[in-house]
Amino acid sequence: MRQINFGLIFGFGLITVFFTLANTTPTTVQLLPGMAYTLPLAGLLLLVAGFGAVTAWFFAAWTGMLNNVEQFTKASEVEAQQVRIQELETDLNRYRSTVETQLGLLPATTVSSSDTVDDGDSDS
Repeated sequence: MRQINFGLIFGFGLITVFFTLANTTPTTVQLLPGMAYTLPLAGLLLLVAGFGAVTAWFFAAWTGMLNNVEQFTKASEVEAQQVRIQELETDLNRYRSTVETQLGLLPATTVSSSDTVDDGDSDS
C-alpha cells in the first residue's frame, strides 16, 4: 500500500511540475474592487490548491473535534446508565429479599378436603 501511495504522490507531483512549466503566462486576478494581482497561472492554481488543502484540513480537524465531543457525551451517558442499572439491580434484590421474608412469615394455609366438602347436613 505504501508503494501505491508513493506512486500517486510522485505522479501528482510530476504532473504539477509539468503543468507549472507549461503555464507561465501572467493572469490578473481581481479579489475586490481596487485589488488586482498579476500572477502566473500555475502559481495561482497552486496557491488556490494550497488554500483548499488548508481549508480541508481545518474542516477535518473541526469534524474530528466534534466527533470527540460527541463520543465524550455518549460515554458519560453510558456511565450514568450503568450507575442507574446498578441502583435498580440493588433495589430489585432488596425487594426480592423483602418479599421472600414476608412469604416466610405467612402462616401455612393448607386446606383439608373435609373442610371444603358440604354434605348438605347443616343443622341451622
